[in-house]
Amino acid sequence: MAAALGEEAPDNEDYYSLLNVRREASQEELKAAYRRLCMLYHPDKHRDPELKTQAEQLFNLVHQAYEVLSDPQTRAIYDIYGRRGLEMEGWEVVERRRTPAEIREEFERLQREREERRLQQRTNPKGTISVGIDATDLFDRYDEEYEDVPGSNVPQIEINKMHISQSIEAPLTATDTAILSGSLSTQNGNGGGSINFALRRVTSAKGWGELEFGAGDLQGPLFGLKIFRNLTPRCFITTNCALQFSSRGIRPGLTTVLARNLDKNTMGYLQWRWGIQSAMNTSIVRDTKTSHFTVALQLGIPHSFMMISYQHKFQDEDQTRVKGSLKAGFFGTIMEYGAERKISRHSILGATVSVGVPQGVSLKIKLNRASQTYFFPVHLTDQLLPSAVFYATVGPLVVYFAMHRLIIKPYLRAQKEKEIVRLMQESVRRIIEAEEARMGLIVVNAWYGKFVNDNSRRNEKVKVIDVTVPLQCLVKDSKLILTEASKAGLPGFYDPCVGEEKSLKVLYQFRGVLHQVMSADNEALRIPKQSHRIDADG
Repeated sequence: MAAALGEEAPDNEDYYSLLNVRREASQEELKAAYRRLCMLYHPDKHRDPELKTQAEQLFNLVHQAYEVLSDPQTRAIYDIYGRRGLEMEGWEVVERRRTPAEIREEFERLQREREERRLQQRTNPKGTISVGIDATDLFDRYDEEYEDVPGSNVPQIEINKMHISQSIEAPLTATDTAILSGSLSTQNGNGGGSINFALRRVTSAKGWGELEFGAGDLQGPLFGLKIFRNLTPRCFITTNCALQFSSRGIRPGLTTVLARNLDKNTMGYLQWRWGIQSAMNTSIVRDTKTSHFTVALQLGIPHSFMMISYQHKFQDEDQTRVKGSLKAGFFGTIMEYGAERKISRHSILGATVSVGVPQGVSLKIKLNRASQTYFFPVHLTDQLLPSAVFYATVGPLVVYFAMHRLIIKPYLRAQKEKEIVRLMQESVRRIIEAEEARMGLIVVNAWYGKFVNDNSRRNEKVKVIDVTVPLQCLVKDSKLILTEASKAGLPGFYDPCVGEEKSLKVLYQFRGVLHQVMSADNEALRIPKQSHRIDADG
């Protein structure tokens, strides 16, 4: 016994060898071997601390081996790919009871997805597209001056500025990373661009350094050095110094940030910036599961201000957040409020209303899609007009809820139902095999949506989806029964034409004879029926 416990299980231990069973072992053989080894290696049976520890390790390993081999799907994956196959993410959504060939195909698909994620994580692409819109003509109009100008009654909305930036990272070694970034900007017909290259090296577990080189058509060459260092486990410092060359000479700049963890959820920052716009800034940021709070004070040239902001995080699946902030300084006062919400797996949509003196009223719309950001600041008026504030607040809400109901929600439902249909394929195969064996009910084709049968409406577009697979899954004992309810709620179904009249058309085979039926959306349906039979002579 001591000798057995004294041996540590190697990392490449074969599960079949560990349980001492053949690869073709039945479930009964696996269970018997598992029980025997559990009794042998159970930690409670050993008093010696060293033997008890070794027994616990072997006991856990035996349990892990039995969990894998006792499940038909994980056993099939292990037989083909070993442990590396089980470590692949995504198996939890795969339909069970697949054949080895199907498991191999699914493994290759998951492996491709993992490689794509790894590549994206390695290059870490980031991008921003900002489009500034001037819509002041909607509220600030000069009708008396321009009333005789043709087209003066139509508000002029124009794009007055754009900005595009992109960056990628390329790991060179375990400690070195190259970063390439570029940007293009234009405002009121004038524009320019720049390109930057940085080389970052991780010097130790406590810090890293970065050298930056840049050039642009509006500004001359740029040389910069950035250093990050952990001073203590709760405190770090970042220093960034730069030399900007221009026609006016060399412009040096230095920025230093000292940060400290005040508690588990709170950070304190002290920043000193010297150069063209020198300033000192202090801020406290508290971030918890349900809220994000920031207070900041800056003294500088030309801007000094005080700012306070709060964001509430709702604990819902859409990750809804509402926020508000107040900023006051030598430049005036700005109040902002807004919200953001997750609209798909990788997309977050947000809107913020900015009301200030002398800035006026603006609406800022932002869409985050994976690592890309799309920003649309819309300047509505230079004055504080209640009508502009009202429309900036209510307008986005109305548009969002309309889009969410008519576009976003149906699209997400369609994507989800398509995934459900994909997972139904194996169940459908078994149902069809059982129905064919008894000459039972087989759904040949099924469509759900808007059909156009009237000649007077022939110009209208047919909007239907194929529901053959989900409908076949509902067949039990050669019968299909649907209740008096909208069929859009059935598994694998979704509404292809929101707000329009829909029907379900089914072509099925029963006792080797074709049948066909069309049922209204909320109409109960029971098949097979003799009245659905297609006359062979017709």
